[in-house]
Amino acid sequence: MSAGPDSSDTARIAEEAARASYGKLLAILAHRSRDIAAAEDALSEPLVSALSAGPRRGVPANPEAWLLTAARNRLKNAARAGHVRRSAEPEIALRALPDDSGDDLPDPRLRLLFVCAHPAIAPAARTPLMLQAVLGIDAARIAQAFLVEPAAMSQRLVRAKARIRDAGLRFELPEPADLEERLGAVLDAVYAAFGRGWDDLERPEAPESLTNEAIWLARLIVALMPQEPEPKGLLALMIYCSSRRAARRDKAGAFVPLDRQDTRLWDRSMIMEAEGLLIRAAQTARFGRFQCEAAIQSVHVQRPMTGRLNLDALATLYDLLVGHTDGIGARIDQAVVMAERGDAARALTGLDALAADRVARHQPFFVARARVATLAGQAEEADASLGMALSLTTDPAVEAHLHDLRRQTATKRLRS
Repeated sequence: MSAGPDSSDTARIAEEAARASYGKLLAILAHRSRDIAAAEDALSEPLVSALSAGPRRGVPANPEAWLLTAARNRLKNAARAGHVRRSAEPEIALRALPDDSGDDLPDPRLRLLFVCAHPAIAPAARTPLMLQAVLGIDAARIAQAFLVEPAAMSQRLVRAKARIRDAGLRFELPEPADLEERLGAVLDAVYAAFGRGWDDLERPEAPESLTNEAIWLARLIVALMPQEPEPKGLLALMIYCSSRRAARRDKAGAFVPLDRQDTRLWDRSMIMEAEGLLIRAAQTARFGRFQCEAAIQSVHVQRPMTGRLNLDALATLYDLLVGHTDGIGARIDQAVVMAERGDAARALTGLDALAADRVARHQPFFVARARVATLAGQAEEADASLGMALSLTTDPAVEAHLHDLRRQTATKRLRS
């Protein structure tokens, strides 16, 4: 152990090491035990120990190796004691397997992602399972992202893990045909992780942040499946978004919406990389959802060069996007573009036609509805929507931005 000079710094280092290693360590342990839930239990105690003891005893020289060794020992002890309820074959395999987890994938997390996307797992559970097992997102946050109750999400995850264990699913690299079959679910999970981190406005300098983790996994998938266009589309999409990271807050830390960002702060090298990925994806002539979303981002980054936002191109792309996904995000953005092009009344009708249970707790819906209502000249509707958006906002900078919008809306209403 090597104690740091400051206990708060040591605690932070321990926490970051634990978080950065979680998905990789769980993937290694689950590969050996064939049981995600048991691997989670085995890893939980060393993680708690590392976080609580770190400030007192310092951080191990190799935190990842220390956590893996401790979790392996706990898993073996549980198997020997019969605490892990499964057949004898996986237990024997657990004891016989070497400590390293050599396989054909460049990162063990990719293997676990494709296991979680197995057809035997209920479709509604695949992405949440990947978010929890591979990226360490807790059930409550996943439930929030999928607009369901935390208890229901927890049960969904428990059933999915039990299904993997009881069905004896192989924790190996699938055959090429199976890779293609499961690719969509894996890409959905990687993008959901990126979106979770993006919504949280994570520290851009943290290498273990969800946004950077998602980009790293997408790069691995592109390398694993170079013939597939959609991984390139997803990677381009996330890089486009990340290129604007420095412009999302002003010097005082206030939130800056896309149309007001200082484009000089956008990272040109990242934009060029994203453009190249999108071009290479398009060469396959197999257009999909993530390529479409990346193309939308490409339209936005053209604004500094052309001096205007090409709303016609955005309208065409959003029409294509809603044909590729049933996500409410695409329909919300489609309505905003429709309103910006001058048809705000029809856009507002479209937003209000969305299923209430899908938007009731979805903050971006109410922000978009406020914008559309403003363009439609309905200041009271805009104010009510902003009030709902504020009630669903937890980030102080975004909250301050919405308060400013609400004050502007109130001023317009008084003048009218």
